[in-house]
Amino acid sequence: MRVFLALVLAAAAPAALAQGYPSHPVRVMVGFAPGGPNDIIARAYSARLAEALGQPFVVENRTGAAGNLAAEAVARAAPDGHTLMLGSTGTNAVNPSLYANLAFDPVRDLAPISVVATSPSALAVHPKVPAHSVRELIALARSQPGKLTYASAGSGSSQHLSAELFKQAAGVDIVHVPYKGAAPGIADLLSGQVDMSFAPVANVVPHAKSGKLRLLGLTGAARSAFAPGTPTIAESGVPGFDVMTWYAVFATGGTAAEIVERLNAELKRIAQTPQLKEQLANLGIDAAASASPAEARAYRDGEVERWGKLVRALGVKAE
Repeated sequence: MRVFLALVLAAAAPAALAQGYPSHPVRVMVGFAPGGPNDIIARAYSARLAEALGQPFVVENRTGAAGNLAAEAVARAAPDGHTLMLGSTGTNAVNPSLYANLAFDPVRDLAPISVVATSPSALAVHPKVPAHSVRELIALARSQPGKLTYASAGSGSSQHLSAELFKQAAGVDIVHVPYKGAAPGIADLLSGQVDMSFAPVANVVPHAKSGKLRLLGLTGAARSAFAPGTPTIAESGVPGFDVMTWYAVFATGGTAAEIVERLNAELKRIAQTPQLKEQLANLGIDAAASASPAEARAYRDGEVERWGKLVRALGVKAE
């Protein structure tokens, strides 16, 4: 009888653990300043998680080291689901290869729960560039190797790596001009100091509508309602080109599977709500959800391999 009762209690323990979660406020770490996409997405989901789970989900902006400070805080937290992170392509897929001496292992110490949002970048050129399509841009670049320039938010940034993938896929030579952040790069693109950039679609579309920039293509596999009528790069002469910025929620490595699965279920539900979809769509971001934590982990691992291979091939190191 004692053995039987022990087995019953053991079987019931995981369910009880998940039902008792969260037992106090949950911190949601964001590695970037308030007002950016990471922060906006984190707050959108956190507010709805708080409503669903009955405890505050408090967003904490811990900026610095390209998101690594926030990631380390989660990696070193107690694995009880009360410290989460809103991570992204750069922090969780690029940084593991870009930074050689991190004090934590971004793959081992951060457990993916679900991808929660995705967004394409936009290939935009200054109007002085005599190209009105991706095909025309490729032809121009091939006729003038090393003459055209592109702006990025810095070496190893998503803008930099997206452009380098484009160069490889299209077989062109375009010169990289790194900036300390996205804003100064966009400013020089608008003034014509550089010829083009792979910038967040939300940063490009308003300038394209005003005629200050020319939008040639989107980096994702599918078109975006935020930029209606704009073709993808893949359908414009570079088959298979598919680069998306993704955002995902992570827990500390070793967090109980029952807690991770419960959070995954809530995030999937939230991602389907019309209000959240509209809130993100207004920023050029699509709500998303992983079918399971295992799917989220497989996606993250594939992205770490993909971007790590490119970072190593380029010899890029953290600035």
